Amino acid sequence: MGRKSSLTEKQWAEIGQRLLKGEAGRVLAREYGVSEAAIRKRFGAQTKQIKDVANQLVAAETAFGALPIGAQISARTLADELKQISMHLAGAARYGAATAHRLAGIAHAKVEEIDDAKPLDDKSRIVLGDIAVLTKMANGAAEIGMELMKATKDVKPDDDKPTPVAITFGVKDAKRYDDNPA
Repeated sequence: MGRKSSLTEKQWAEIGQRLLKGEAGRVLAREYGVSEAAIRKRFGAQTKQIKDVANQLVAAETAFGALPIGAQISARTLADELKQISMHLAGAARYGAATAHRLAGIAHAKVEEIDDAKPLDDKSRIVLGDIAVLTKMANGAAEIGMELMKATKDVKPDDDKPTPVAITFGVKDAKRYDDNPA
């Protein structure tokens, strides 16, 4: 573990804010009496990420503002639905992982029922079948969580280039339809 910083958290926060405003790390290092390397270590990747996200927010807000009001409502509704889907998938992954854990535990307990002297007799074969079914169900329950974990590993935090996103809206017919026409 490294040596305790001579700066308070408030001072570090001030440095971070000033870096975001464009002040040079070497100037701040001299002013606060720390090394430029310490500032880079603490804020280097984060400052770049914050600036990238801020630029993406500005671009998104500009694109959003350029849409007609009806399309803005559609975009906001779609964004809210995408957030809900993401939250539901995370919940499903959490429940799936808990279910997989429980089923794997039950399968593990069933192993004790196999007769080591006669592992292929009728009773042991039935137990082996139960274990296979439980294991398959556990693996299936874990699938959403495993896919989400794989997806997060594919994201490279050191990637310097933000991923551009294009959203296109099209209106085929602006008429409003009722399920029960009068």
